[in-house]
Amino acid sequence: MAYQTLQQEYLQIPVVTRAYTTACVLTTAAVQLEIITPFQLYFNPDLILRNYQVWRLITNFLFFGPVGFNFLFNMIFLYRYCRMLEEGSFRGRTADFVFMFLFGGLLMTIFGMFVSLVFLGQAFTIMLVYIWSRRNPNVRMNFFGLLNFQAPFLPWVLMGFSLLLGNSIIVDLLGIAVGHVYYFLEDVFPNQPGGGRWLKTPSIIKMLFDTPEEDANYNPLPEDRPGGFAWGEGQRLGG
Repeated sequence: MAYQTLQQEYLQIPVVTRAYTTACVLTTAAVQLEIITPFQLYFNPDLILRNYQVWRLITNFLFFGPVGFNFLFNMIFLYRYCRMLEEGSFRGRTADFVFMFLFGGLLMTIFGMFVSLVFLGQAFTIMLVYIWSRRNPNVRMNFFGLLNFQAPFLPWVLMGFSLLLGNSIIVDLLGIAVGHVYYFLEDVFPNQPGGGRWLKTPSIIKMLFDTPEEDANYNPLPEDRPGGFAWGEGQRLGG
């Protein structure tokens, strides 16, 4: 019974959030069990281009370090804000959400080559937080019961928290920068005088991830209608 309840809860998680968080947890578990090592996962342009280890373009987004406070902190934020985006402004737009992942990942990979980051998952999480925070500017936030602020300040609060923990803020700045590029191109620039939509989800992604819209003029065959054939219809006997 408990297993069925857990399975139902898991399957209720939106598909992209479920796939990404599951991949992150499984990757970390594989490293903890010494099935693989972080050296097989990290971002290395030379190994990607010369040795064709193209999986590194993806795996560097899946590893958040060994199980501990930092891992749990990142997983909570990743799951929470990825899900809120998918169930919020991207509800019914799975293809657009996947395209945001691809655009953000590509831009982050390009920028990552110049700042010598080998794992980009944390920066990707900050990007998701930034986009959500800009699309929900009136939400009041509380950080560990210490700070109260509006949602757009959340990425900067997280950056300050990283600084207090002695971590590099380059990761946070990269996530904020990429998140702002997406937010500007998707939400701001199209509404400016002379602006337009530069980010358009490719048709192939829409075909793969979006369910086709129902044709309002479609008239199904009798056997396809609810209840199947109308076997009982017809002229009444003796009528």
